[in-house]
This record gives sequence, C-alpha cells and structure tokens, in this order.
Amino acid sequence: MEEEVIVPEACATLKYARISSRKVKIVIDLIRGKSVDEALAIVKYTPKAASEIIEKLLKSAIANAENNHNMSHEKLYVAEVFANQGPTLKRIRPAAKGSAVRIRKRTSHITIILRERD
Repeated sequence: MEEEVIVPEACATLKYARISSRKVKIVIDLIRGKSVDEALAIVKYTPKAASEIIEKLLKSAIANAENNHNMSHEKLYVAEVFANQGPTLKRIRPAAKGSAVRIRKRTSHITIILRERD
C-alpha cells in the first residue's frame, strides 16, 4: 500500500474582480512556476491593468503561507494560478435610432496556490 504524501500549500482567492478573466490570464501566465520573489518583480513591472490586482493577491498568498502554514519565504513558488470567469454585469447604453446596446461588464475569480520547493 502506498502512502500519499501531503504537500503543504497556501492559497489566496479573489472573487468578483471587476476585470475580464481574459485580461488576467495574460499576466498570470508570466508568473506560473516562478519563485515568489521573481513573480513579484515580474508583476510589479508589467504594464497591465491586472498586474496591480495580482500583485496584491500574491502578497496575500505569501502572508497566508508564512503566518498560517509556517512555510519558509525563500522556498515558496507559484505552483498553480488560474482565473475563472465570474458573473457578468449587464448594462444598457442608448444607441442610434432609439435602440439600445447591451454592455457586458465581465468579472473574474482569481486563485493563487503556493507550495514549497524541496
């Protein structure tokens, strides 16, 4: 019988972020698999709207790892990061000839999972 090894992990989730998940995915693809210090540096200097949100969430995940799970900052890396689509806010804007155009304000749920390197 094999024993399953439980790998400690810390996560942080942001729900209902008022940004499209498509825009967030561009930034999170840059930091997947990187160490936390490298990921923070990348996010800090990426000129995208989502990078500010992800930086704050990454710092939250690091704080969770250190304070709640007693993990070492030096060994941490971004194991998983994903952005799922949240509910869409539907708004209406007047258009030509008395018609109306629907505006879709998209939201996203972003999750960052950190683990320790061996």
